[in-house]
Amino acid sequence: MLPRIAIIGRPNVGKSSLFNRLAGRRISIVDPTPGVTRDRVSHTIEIPAPTDLEDGVGEPRYAELIDTGGYGVYTAEGKRFDDAGEDLSRLTGAIEAQIRAAADEADIILFVLDAHSGVTPLDQTIATMMRRNGHAPKVVVVANKVDDEGWESNAVEAAALGFGNPIMVSATSGYRKRSFFESIWKVIGERIPKESGPGRDAEMKLAIVGRRNAGKSSLINTLAGQPRVIVSEIAGTTRDAIDVRFEVEGKAMLAIDTAGVRKRKSWSDEIESFAHQRMLNAISRADVCVLLLDATEKSSQVEKRLAQELQDNHKPVVIAVNKWDLVDKKLKPADYLEYLEQEFPGLAFAPIVFLSAKSGSGVRDLIRMAFNLNRQADHREGTGRLNAVIKDILSDRGPSSKLGSKAKVFYVSQIDVRPPTIVMVVNKPDLFKGQYERYLLNQLREHLPFSEVPIRLVFSERKRISFSELASRRRTPEPEEE
Repeated sequence: MLPRIAIIGRPNVGKSSLFNRLAGRRISIVDPTPGVTRDRVSHTIEIPAPTDLEDGVGEPRYAELIDTGGYGVYTAEGKRFDDAGEDLSRLTGAIEAQIRAAADEADIILFVLDAHSGVTPLDQTIATMMRRNGHAPKVVVVANKVDDEGWESNAVEAAALGFGNPIMVSATSGYRKRSFFESIWKVIGERIPKESGPGRDAEMKLAIVGRRNAGKSSLINTLAGQPRVIVSEIAGTTRDAIDVRFEVEGKAMLAIDTAGVRKRKSWSDEIESFAHQRMLNAISRADVCVLLLDATEKSSQVEKRLAQELQDNHKPVVIAVNKWDLVDKKLKPADYLEYLEQEFPGLAFAPIVFLSAKSGSGVRDLIRMAFNLNRQADHREGTGRLNAVIKDILSDRGPSSKLGSKAKVFYVSQIDVRPPTIVMVVNKPDLFKGQYERYLLNQLREHLPFSEVPIRLVFSERKRISFSELASRRRTPEPEEE
């Protein structure tokens, strides 16, 4: 199991910037507004060994890095209420509970302070909280925003907290970055003497997308078996894309909670734009996506645009109808299925599951479906079988000829997976596109083990060989057999 490193501190000391610096890419949203980070954002990091080791080149060390919200102050001045009039300060308790949970589970805590402002009373409060932590993780004080030598004397004041001399760094500019990384590498070695390597990769990455208050965070917590992300009736509580790792029936899995989507014209600030981009990135890196719908609400244009985004990315999709326990008992699943077919015709092939994220009903079915889709998307069909299937489909119904042109298929091959990508070498690609392409996709799903996932078809025209190329081939001697 990888050691866990939790980044903790008051708001605006640069925790998310430090997280992104260690991760090597921008994962957490960075913004001066307090309360941007609310849940625990985690990422597996690799810390390279120092270059000046006595015994030569050392091995890199790995850890699960966890970013947390700012402790003690949640809302900025004049921004206590969101655009819907909800009191955001009500989330303070949930945010601080997530911070305490991260501290309780951590092997190492990076206690981040702002070298510009020095040690504040709130920093003292956080230090006291960590001293009372039951399992006593290793606490390392990080003095951030040490932009140059002039700020180093300010950073030394943090030693008064009783956790030793601080590590100095500027997460934004990279000042003292090298010594910072070397210190983290050594701290991991002191706490966890025997490394287990980069850890077990997830067998499936599952992104959960949907509009606000569809129940995405509740579903994540049910999957993880613990309150891993904040659940609130306040719309827009989730801002980052939250990675949650766990095992289901012995299979490693990574679920990605995403920000709820709403109309672009309703976005309240730039942070919401960042959150939306995180959601799109989550779709891109996921193996399978869950389009979570609220059974108590009619589908909207927001969800239809989300469905189109999933189609454009050729992602396997499970349509999950949440809060099914709250609908009128007279409404049957068959009636709702017909409704979904009308609302999301482009996802007609996607499996549908009815569930209650709150009670857990139907969640196991969702996971089994997701793993099944993952296998389908990763399947590679043999060339012989593909050509035989295409031949049968064409003999039953070929493309409509235009101006007497007859459609011919010379060769078929699968060239890629995720999504299954099939190239057809034909005489006239235009004859196969449009309506016949949709017919062909439906037939391929019936005859091949791709029944519930997107298939990408590529029509390529066979090029004629010129007389000069043909003559050149004839002049080239055949290689001798050994």
